[in-house]
Amino acid sequence: MAAVGGGAPGGGLDSVAVLDVDPLLDDPKTRIVVCCGAGGVGKTTTAAALGVRAAERGRRVVVLTIDPARRLAQSMGIDSLDNVPRKVEGIKGSDGGELHAMMLDMKRTFDEIVEAHADADRARAILENPFYQSLSAGFAGTQEYMAMEKLGQLRAKDEWDLIVVDTPPSRSALDFLDAPKRLGSFLDGTFIKLLMAPAKVGGRAGMKFLNVGMSMMTGTLGKLLGGQFLKDVQTFVAAMDTMFGGFRTRADATYKLLQAPGTAFLVVATPERDALREAAYFVERLAAEEMPLAGIVLNRVHGSGAARLSAERARAAAENLDEGRIVDQGAGKPTGRGSRATSPEPSDPPADPTADLATAAARPESEAAPTAGADPDAQAVDTDTPYPDTNVQRLTAGLLRLHAERMQVLAREQRTRDRFTALHPEVAVAEVAALPGDVHDLDGLRAIGERLAAGRMP
Repeated sequence: MAAVGGGAPGGGLDSVAVLDVDPLLDDPKTRIVVCCGAGGVGKTTTAAALGVRAAERGRRVVVLTIDPARRLAQSMGIDSLDNVPRKVEGIKGSDGGELHAMMLDMKRTFDEIVEAHADADRARAILENPFYQSLSAGFAGTQEYMAMEKLGQLRAKDEWDLIVVDTPPSRSALDFLDAPKRLGSFLDGTFIKLLMAPAKVGGRAGMKFLNVGMSMMTGTLGKLLGGQFLKDVQTFVAAMDTMFGGFRTRADATYKLLQAPGTAFLVVATPERDALREAAYFVERLAAEEMPLAGIVLNRVHGSGAARLSAERARAAAENLDEGRIVDQGAGKPTGRGSRATSPEPSDPPADPTADLATAAARPESEAAPTAGADPDAQAVDTDTPYPDTNVQRLTAGLLRLHAERMQVLAREQRTRDRFTALHPEVAVAEVAALPGDVHDLDGLRAIGERLAAGRMP
């Protein structure tokens, strides 16, 4: 499994280990990769990109997404995803590598559990119960629990040697970890036990118990929720009684599966304060639950091909251009309005990169439209000649200001990353550069996979 440590505290991103994705995906012992993190950080795209890369490196992969936006289906060229894994065409796999994808259908998964663990008559009674229909369609925590149920089903089939999970887009990134325990607490709660009691006692004795032991509660709930609703709940609980133990058993088994050595968690974040704060909380929670963390994927990291040009120098050069001045390339100092700009010898590097920006932007215009009658071999520039093209001058100044803004973004992202790595120097990090547009096809997912494998910004 990928290395996750080695950095010195407080040393910034260069002092921590690089998350090595390919060895993680290639390792046959890695059977489950869970992508988790705050909402909107790119979990779905990361999960899909990992699935494509693993399949094209020879693994039989299924990607389970719980994202209702259906971006995964679109990027993989599938019209729609449902509760059944669909093969993705166009995968350039080797050694039998294949990719399947599916989207969790929460209600259908719940229905499948009922049908598998109840006889036909009881299953029909449950599926037709109004309270069950409400519960299976959107009860709080049901989606997270059903995601864990589906993961357990996929792993039990042993049809795929790698399962990549895109966790639910919930308000808290930790909800899916808590879902099995919450369900167990719900099933073991006093309210459920009271509702189950009449079914356990049976017949008139049961009704007598219900009337005596629950008269106050049923009266209150009847007023709040309506008598028919309460009756539906009681009927549902009576029908589900024999299945509650199975829910708890499977929830415990799935939780242990998440703790097993063959599982790897990837925390996905962006280099923003809120996202990395939640990522830090998640790292600490995974450690407390003894769940294996492979590292953190830092998405949408910005970079610049002209990082040597600082924001301050770019703004100063823009101001010089706005005032009708240009930067002297020889001395690296601004010259006054109307003075001559001297060019360096070809062997001399420019003292200020801003001069290159301004001169390169202006040169094509001046060379393409020389002054009529001018000697093309003349080298001197009239000291009274103004800057050759004010439109190019304004454009260059605007570009310099955009560069200054970009450098400010880079500085802010670096400070945010450095705070995280100072707190968690043991966590390996992979950076993924921000793309100019959305990922909408397999080629885009491959590009993300290549950036993940590289681990660091170029």
